[in-house]
Amino acid sequence: MNRLTHINDQGRAKMVDVSDKESTVRTAQASTSVEVNEEIYKAIVNQTVKKGDVLSVAQVAGIMAAKNTSQIIPMCHPLALSGVDITFRWETSPYRLHITAFVKTKGPTGVEMEALTAASAAALTVYDMCKALDKGMVIGPTYLNKKTGGKSGDYLREEQE
Repeated sequence: MNRLTHINDQGRAKMVDVSDKESTVRTAQASTSVEVNEEIYKAIVNQTVKKGDVLSVAQVAGIMAAKNTSQIIPMCHPLALSGVDITFRWETSPYRLHITAFVKTKGPTGVEMEALTAASAAALTVYDMCKALDKGMVIGPTYLNKKTGGKSGDYLREEQE
């Protein structure tokens, strides 16, 4: 039986040793969305939300989250990220903000968790900044779109309709 990679000889959690792994360029892209009502959509687009420019703050939150993923996901390695980009796209029937996070590094382990964390933090920031208008916003689904590099190879999510 194959051993679990994140369990030590005592059956307890451990962080995997990646010191012998080759440093390669690795990328990951993750997405999520926030479904909002028309009032929130208009407030974000017109930048009239009292807490400020929602998308700018969410973008910074996503970048900060990617950089700090190892502090909140127990088995993630701290990584020197080469780049993080958060993009937004609106759908208006229903009102849904699509959030995409792209993360890149050159190192011994991938950046999937950083991309997923970035997208999630951006969505949570949108919720936080707009919750005074409506607490009924819905976040998700959140998923990995694609990844490149590393021992496990590339991954491309099949489109889900």
